[in-house]
Amino acid sequence: MPALKTLKALFTPRDMTEGAPWKRIAEFMIPMLIGNVAQQLYNTADSIIVGRYIGDNALAAVGSAGPILHLLLVLFVGISMGAGIMVSQYFGAKDRENLSRAIGNSLTQTALASLLIMVAGPLVSKPLLTLLNTPPSIIDWCADYLNIFFLGGAGFAFYNMLAGILRGLGDSLSALVFLLICTGLNVGLDILFVARFNMGVPGVALATVIAQGISAVLCLLKLLRMKEAFDLNWPMLKLSKNHSLDLIRLGLPSGLTHAIFSMAMVVVQSLTNSFGEMVIACHVMVMRVDGFAMMPNFSFGAAMTAFTGQNIGAKRLDRVAQGTKDGTKMAAGVATVITIILLFFGRYLMSVFTDTAELVDLSMRMMRILAAGYIAMAISQSLSGVMRGAGDTVTPMWISLITVIGLRVPIAYGLAYLTRSELYPTGRPESIFISLLLSWTLGAVINTVAYKKGAWREKTLRS
Repeated sequence: MPALKTLKALFTPRDMTEGAPWKRIAEFMIPMLIGNVAQQLYNTADSIIVGRYIGDNALAAVGSAGPILHLLLVLFVGISMGAGIMVSQYFGAKDRENLSRAIGNSLTQTALASLLIMVAGPLVSKPLLTLLNTPPSIIDWCADYLNIFFLGGAGFAFYNMLAGILRGLGDSLSALVFLLICTGLNVGLDILFVARFNMGVPGVALATVIAQGISAVLCLLKLLRMKEAFDLNWPMLKLSKNHSLDLIRLGLPSGLTHAIFSMAMVVVQSLTNSFGEMVIACHVMVMRVDGFAMMPNFSFGAAMTAFTGQNIGAKRLDRVAQGTKDGTKMAAGVATVITIILLFFGRYLMSVFTDTAELVDLSMRMMRILAAGYIAMAISQSLSGVMRGAGDTVTPMWISLITVIGLRVPIAYGLAYLTRSELYPTGRPESIFISLLLSWTLGAVINTVAYKKGAWREKTLRS
């Protein structure tokens, strides 16, 4: 049955060292994009249901909790990024022994990190919210939301790590199918817990935790069936010094990069909170739409990481160069289309979250500021994806430090200070989004320079 064999092949490890680079990138990127959109639906469904069934203050509570949640979960993001890079390079090199040990070590380290977050998260959530001047009207909701996520964080951790391994093997379709199933479950549970059982904001968090846990289990079951590519048994789960250090070396800078973004979000969230509930809710809405707009950029970045990793492992630098050109052009083209859509149809997207006309107008004003920045981010994500795939996760980290800590945060607070007035006693809220646009633009310039300089070519595990 040829059709059945073709369908089965879509859900197996994929060799990206052969065939036209743009085709391999597109084949990987499209399922990845759909999966990223599905994952973004977790947060968006939460926001829509909270805004519609509970109110704008509850929407602000979910938004205020977000930066702290991201900050404390970046450990998992780092592990998954390091695992994906190791897996792609060893898979491209056809090195079964090291591939198996890399996967086993990733599983063990994720389990240890999950325990750490489950213990530490609930202890620091309320103090952090207080430190960030979270309005008293929403702080209890924020704390409940965060604590449920931390206690159920193993599902989030293992899904991200296992999906990273699948992507390193060139299989971006299996994780997509599992995620689509669980996104539907998440939305259904959101409605059940909030609209039917009146559980409020905690019900939203519980629904997402359950759905993420199921997606992790499905990914693990899929991985256990891939015996033709690697071995997964108890000896492979034992921590190996070399593989553990490689995972930390590759994953820690990526985790720190996400931590930098999250810390900046926390600091900027404090500024956002000073503008009041209306601007907080506006920020949530814009960032939810922004999350979807960014998905193609992140998907191209992940595709470039997997493509580069496999071809570096196979010592095919010629394919890396051609793939970089193809991937960056495709990413910039898609980002241009998204920018046009946001400018012409953004108001309809904002209206999904609330019926408050003033809030929709404010959110659309902020989205117009950000729109042009998505093209710059397309370039940044593609080129940083290439560098990470080669094993250079440090350069993207430094670029993030420069653009976020050195530019975004100072400009946000500086503009807010300079625009204080009787009408805006804490400054104009546009300062938050102008600073973000400028940091994206500078990031594209620096990433282009770093890629052309070429130091990333010397960072491979198999150099």
